[in-house]
Amino acid sequence: MPHQVILYAKPGCHLCEEALQLLNALRVEFDLTLAEIDITRDSVLHAKFFDQIPVLVIDDRLTFGAPIPWAAVRAALK
Repeated sequence: MPHQVILYAKPGCHLCEEALQLLNALRVEFDLTLAEIDITRDSVLHAKFFDQIPVLVIDDRLTFGAPIPWAAVRAALK
């Protein structure tokens, strides 16, 4: 069963763009589905995450905010 990964981001965020690139690279190694959500389209999400993006949620239980600990993300996907 693939991991469900959500990336909360916003346009023009270079850290968000880097996170998306790294997640796409991890798709080669791990079975995962990726959803990117633009926090600027939802006032609640914007208020919740505006100073933490990029934010990753894996399988609705693990959340990582910036700076994203990529070693921990890899471990969570194994």
